[in-house]
Amino acid sequence: SISFMVIVLRDTLEKRGALGEIKARIRAEVFNALDDQSVPRPPLAHENLLINELIREYLEYNKYKYTASVLISESGQPEVPLDRQFLAKELNIVEDTNGKSVPLLYGIISHFLHGGKEESTQNSLPKVSLLNYPKQNLGKPPTERNQK
Repeated sequence: SISFMVIVLRDTLEKRGALGEIKARIRAEVFNALDDQSVPRPPLAHENLLINELIREYLEYNKYKYTASVLISESGQPEVPLDRQFLAKELNIVEDTNGKSVPLLYGIISHFLHGGKEESTQNSLPKVSLLNYPKQNLGKPPTERNQK
């Protein structure tokens, strides 16, 4: 019967990890269709621009491309990403060589999770580093990371 075929198809797509991606794509397309581009958005505050960019970098790194597209569309974030060096400078982030391969948000979180122990000054700056992240998990799709 058709309902049985739909159930089998849904289960197959879910096992392959494609069902979530299809649902996210549909949500993004529906949102884009409903979003009224004729209504001008208020300009983004500087802080919001930086926060959105940190989130976009994280989303794109983890291949959450539909979520990133909805964020850009809904927030009015510029389509062209901010330059990473500019972003790090604005946030007073000091990057080490290895840290440049991960989103800045990882380094910020690492800094606060570890209490800035890698820095000796009282007004320490977040330092982006891979030292506190398991390298085998970085850059892999969420389904692979969750299986470990």
